Amino acid sequence: MDENKEINPYLITVIDEKGTEHIFEELDRIELTDEDDTELHYVAVTPYYDNPSEVLDAYDELIILKVDEDEDGETFLSAIEDEEEFDEISKIFEERLAEYYEIDDSEE
Repeated sequence: MDENKEINPYLITVIDEKGTEHIFEELDRIELTDEDDTELHYVAVTPYYDNPSEVLDAYDELIILKVDEDEDGETFLSAIEDEEEFDEISKIFEERLAEYYEIDDSEE
């Protein structure tokens, strides 16, 4: 592997209700189909920092959001409000990301 190869994260810019811009790095995305054959999309993101020292000072935070679309076809991200749905989706992301990042949660 080329050690000089630069990694370019997939960044998402989100503007909240107050008009504040937030930048996140997308770590993973899943697409599921519910019992009504409706496609559901979810993303796992973490805050993105330009300055490496900010990354070191930041609390590792995984944010899981639902990808929705309004009547005009505009895409937006929203919190998963149903606790059961959140738990199910969180577990899927945790398993996928643990595999990818080789995380071992076992007790020693």
